[in-house]
Amino acid sequence: MTGITPFAVSQDLSRGALSRMTEAAVQVVDCIRELHDVGSNLVVEALRGGAQFTEWEHYPTNDARDPKSHAQYFLHAHAPDSRDSPDYAHFHTFMRSEGMPHGIRPYSVGAATALSAEAGDVMAHLIAISMTPAGMPERLFTTNRWVTAETWYVAPDVISMLEGFSFDGDEPSRILNRWLTAMLVLFRPQIEHLLIERDRVVERWRSRHPESDVFEDRRLEVPSSLEISLDQQISWLDGKLE
Repeated sequence: MTGITPFAVSQDLSRGALSRMTEAAVQVVDCIRELHDVGSNLVVEALRGGAQFTEWEHYPTNDARDPKSHAQYFLHAHAPDSRDSPDYAHFHTFMRSEGMPHGIRPYSVGAATALSAEAGDVMAHLIAISMTPAGMPERLFTTNRWVTAETWYVAPDVISMLEGFSFDGDEPSRILNRWLTAMLVLFRPQIEHLLIERDRVVERWRSRHPESDVFEDRRLEVPSSLEISLDQQISWLDGKLE
């Protein structure tokens, strides 16, 4: 998919939602500017302390986890021959079970593969953010269950988890934590759209390939994706609030 404006995704954004997105835009731009002023960028910031950037490794090692919100993220890169789209590196964001809204239950279709591969290690993948070599966000995408070994939750339940994604500490980087927290607010309409589309694609795949377990089918890796632009998002917000 090409870029999608919030209006194309949701025409009923409240004034409060627009205000929150605007505040997040300020945070996103400030974080990028602060790093640029010292000759750095968001990818370099995520790699701080790493001897070198190694494909498939997680940065930071063992992932970043917030003890209050129970949000989680890491940055990594795939080998060039395994990339379906231009992608220098990307952030995966998650919510662990302790941070999920009360009453949320994993998706169940009688298949154990809808659950995490490790008993008790329950987390939901929220969204991935693809980065350019210059450290700028360029694309949002969702993943199939096998990609991150997550526990599968339906789109409305994952959407309900977005509000809780927050990092408020210094580790691994306060500026990176601020940026990621703000990104999930600034692009909330697009993220919701992608999660809903993810479920549609998964169900279509299931009906067309009844012989396979859709959650483990390596032919389906990225159910939904779209290009994003900070400039376009901010310009759209400015127009809505004028």
